[in-house]
Amino acid sequence: MPRNVEEPAPSRPAYFWWLLANALALCFAIISWVVCLDVFGNPEIPRNYAILGKLGRLPVMKRYSVVDVPTGNALAPKELYRKYFGYTKTQQAQANALLMRNYLTNFDRPLYITYVEGDFQIKEARKMTPQDFFQQGIVVRAQALVSPDDFTKPMPYPVWVEYLFPTAQVDKAAAFKVGETLSIKKSPNCAVVIHCSTVVEDGETALILTVAPIAYGLYPLGNVGSFSIEPPLKVNPGAPLPVLMR
Repeated sequence: MPRNVEEPAPSRPAYFWWLLANALALCFAIISWVVCLDVFGNPEIPRNYAILGKLGRLPVMKRYSVVDVPTGNALAPKELYRKYFGYTKTQQAQANALLMRNYLTNFDRPLYITYVEGDFQIKEARKMTPQDFFQQGIVVRAQALVSPDDFTKPMPYPVWVEYLFPTAQVDKAAAFKVGETLSIKKSPNCAVVIHCSTVVEDGETALILTVAPIAYGLYPLGNVGSFSIEPPLKVNPGAPLPVLMR
């Protein structure tokens, strides 16, 4: 009686394994490419900034001078209020991501650059710490002063700034006296907006802008000398902003 012999299962052709290996390699290459684009293209994300630090590829802040800073709009307090105050939470988050990315990448894509101008009354000043955005520096909180008309004394306006100075001369924070006027102009200060938010101050919702200078050198302190501001070697993008008002 004849036996029933089972035929062996057909083996996969050699090119199947070749195609599989190439498909896996292609998938790995695409994933690596996407991850690299995300990490290098979005240094404002704290995780990405930490990865760049471990790779030794942190963005190097350019030392601009007054004459070669990127082109941008210089706005006074009322214009700043109109531009930033009406943002929804989503719009604010998107704007802050772009503002910080622009700052950390030396404005390689010169979009959304806004310089602050105006007179601001100093309310507080202190040294910055390693837990702050700049590990070495000075932060000055001040409220805008705006004249309703040409015949009226300037009055407090619901726009605040936190001016972050990257400097090793942190003891100069004492030179910013509460009640004095901090005058900010595009030239020579070049203080650019890097973060926007709102706070409730004295029962009123106000706009607060975090600004940082991008033209470096000596910052004059009236009759008490000056101090040197230099590009920060490293920042802390995970630090809360604003620094003093939350």
